[in-house]
Amino acid sequence: MPAPTRPLHLAVAIDGRQKYSAASAYYVELARLAEHGTLDFVTLEDSPAPPEDGTGRLDALTVLTRVAPATDRIGLVPTVTTTHTGPFPVPAALATLDRVSDGRAGWTVRVSTTGAGVSVLGPSGVPGSPQGDPVISVPVTDPDTSDIAARYADVAYIRATDRPSAGTAREALRTRARAHGRDPGALTVLADLAVDFRGGENRAGAIGHSGGPLYQGGPVHLADLIADWQQSGAVDGFHIRPLDPPRDLERFVNGTVALLQHRSLFRGFYPGTTLREHLGLARPVNRYTLAREADR
Repeated sequence: MPAPTRPLHLAVAIDGRQKYSAASAYYVELARLAEHGTLDFVTLEDSPAPPEDGTGRLDALTVLTRVAPATDRIGLVPTVTTTHTGPFPVPAALATLDRVSDGRAGWTVRVSTTGAGVSVLGPSGVPGSPQGDPVISVPVTDPDTSDIAARYADVAYIRATDRPSAGTAREALRTRARAHGRDPGALTVLADLAVDFRGGENRAGAIGHSGGPLYQGGPVHLADLIADWQQSGAVDGFHIRPLDPPRDLERFVNGTVALLQHRSLFRGFYPGTTLREHLGLARPVNRYTLAREADR
């Protein structure tokens, strides 16, 4: 089978409800497994409140900063909310993650419909990112988040239960991006899909639930679904959320991803060292550098 003209992008969530220690090898093991499958990046949700077991609040950025030295190529994308963290510490913390990972950092932005906006004059004073800027990703859940993703995001997550609705959502985002003066090709649109491999191939299918689409089935059927949606142009790839990360991620990497690689639909090696290189994104030009050069 010939290689597709558009590269397939795959990412995975490594959240685990029972594991909250930033020093835990749990997250390192999952990130390394994802890296073994040459996935673009892993995501980790932040939690503003401590879990019921009293082990402490999950600080996604801190966790992935500790995962970074134990990995080599996989992108690391925590959710960080300025509502709880504050707008000024976030750039410094993300810059730290980007430096310790040699340019593999990203940021999942949660858009608040009730927090006030913040205006900042001038640069933050944080040293530049090894990849220009960390990759910005936005989950699209309503018209407001759709517009913000179209304006600012490098990666947008969409929820769709079938290929036609995914294609409609992707095209709507690209149209909005074009209206904002952006190159729509600079926006990578990933279908957000919860995966449950517990039932095997005989339970293959995508169904809706309160948290978005849920796929139940086996690695082979999921590989077929991924190939079908991506090759048709409905999406640029998938953000997989395993219901049981240790079980489902292993089956996804060694089953689904391996099959996609065998079909020449997904790469078997990383194209570069930074997350932007994995996603085929150009290095952004710093506007303050441009302003200084214009004054010379």
